[in-house]
Amino acid sequence: MSAHLIIALALAAIVGFGAGVGWSQWQMSAAQATGGNTVQPSSADAQRERREKFFSGDTDRNIRGGQELKPRW
Repeated sequence: MSAHLIIALALAAIVGFGAGVGWSQWQMSAAQATGGNTVQPSSADAQRERREKFFSGDTDRNIRGGQELKPRW
């Protein structure tokens, strides 16, 4: 490898790392400016309802014994 290629790769790595750090800092500052996590429920009942809704799955599917469809073999 030539010295020019090594220098170019090192500069690209430094610029990429700097861009990643800048992006993460920008994301954190944007999240703080909007109030952080505004979706968080305020009471225990709301948290329980949200958790049940998230983990309950699709109630319209017919699931028997954990198997949605019969195997085709």
